[in-house]
Amino acid sequence: MYAGLLLLGLSCAWAGRARGTRDDAQVVKDFEARVSSYLDLGKKQAPAPKPTDSPSKLAETHDQIAEKMRAARPDARQGDIFTPEIAAYFRHRIAATLAGHDGKKIRASMRHAEPVQNVPLQVNARYPQKVPLQSTPPTLLLNLPRLPRELQYRIVGRALLLYDTQADLIVDFVPDALSN
Repeated sequence: MYAGLLLLGLSCAWAGRARGTRDDAQVVKDFEARVSSYLDLGKKQAPAPKPTDSPSKLAETHDQIAEKMRAARPDARQGDIFTPEIAAYFRHRIAATLAGHDGKKIRASMRHAEPVQNVPLQVNARYPQKVPLQSTPPTLLLNLPRLPRELQYRIVGRALLLYDTQADLIVDFVPDALSN
């Protein structure tokens, strides 16, 4: 009887894990679809910027793309891409990564990379010009869904930011994505 209960417990645990994995896959698929929709909107609004060595021309191009994206998403708000379910998935992935084998190394990397604090985040706004873009540690990136080249994850305080490199815009963010 004990062996039967143990076997039943193991199969329930396995089924729960399998269901959790399927749910995670659906959340990631939803996230990827939202990212793809954002990028499709960008492609409709403005073609990819042409390479240039001129800083002023590059800034002008970023400004034009940003204006077109803002016009295309006038009601953009926090949670459009990082829905509550997707944000919970990201918080879980980040917490698990930070609690794992490389957690201390990742935290040390973030502390030594000029941590950005107290930056007001607003969706559809330009990233503040005089504030450095803190990079996201590669070990953490390995545990998050991959992004197309036009977008990047950035850490700002305890928030995880989705940043549009071509428009220099904050696409969305997850507040309190990093635990203490």
